[in-house]
Amino acid sequence: MNQPGPGASSAELKACCAQLYASDVARLLLGDSLHPGGTATTSRLAALLALDSSRTVLDVACGRGASAIHLARTVGCRVVGTDLSAENVEAAVAAAHDADVADLCTFTAGDAESLSAEDAAFDAVICECAFCTFPDKPAAAAEFARVLRPGGGVGVADITRDGPAHRDLDGLLAWVACIADARTIDGYSTLLAEAGLHIEHIEKHDEALLSLIDRVRARLVVGRVLGAARPEAIAGWDIDRAQELASAALAAVHEGTLGYAIITARRQ
Repeated sequence: MNQPGPGASSAELKACCAQLYASDVARLLLGDSLHPGGTATTSRLAALLALDSSRTVLDVACGRGASAIHLARTVGCRVVGTDLSAENVEAAVAAAHDADVADLCTFTAGDAESLSAEDAAFDAVICECAFCTFPDKPAAAAEFARVLRPGGGVGVADITRDGPAHRDLDGLLAWVACIADARTIDGYSTLLAEAGLHIEHIEKHDEALLSLIDRVRARLVVGRVLGAARPEAIAGWDIDRAQELASAALAAVHEGTLGYAIITARRQ
């Protein structure tokens, strides 16, 4: 993967993140859901937001559509997924068709900091393990609030970062791995509150992050084996650096520096 330089612009950082999460390597390391807890976390958000078949939901930074498809299947709500990567959007459309929920799921390319949706268009907004990667978080939070109907809810599940990080958890690779610009729970809550949303519920899910990191570390071993057999499959990736990052992240979770949390808020 081509990483932007140290003075990268917001546009370059967003493009780098989109490129990463659209890659086959990301699917190898993270799985289809691309976030800690997978569909179990998505189901928890659905319960906290009281989603049902009458609701219309916006899934921001939807990736390849795993969460949107899960909600359509299990809740029956209509879901619009938006992602910066056109490749992800194309894959999500195909996945919804294969899952026989294309009538409930729509996917579009778009920027979380400038959503194309009309004001008050949705009953709920979800954003899983992506808010921390948005360079302009206040703009994204304001967009969440803008597209919500009065009484609608926002559900954010994301990496939390509390205190100084190990040197291996800084830099561009850490940024696109949802670590470098992660905030504290209070930091995320403040961003949502300043956008005019009332915080309703907060719960920690550090165990989901631990499980994901363990899975990534195991799959990096697979990646090394794959790279030995087919170097072109991991071209541009530094497996050693990725292993260092995963090990540092694991230690940080045990130390309490990194975690994972769900935050829900509501538009009054």
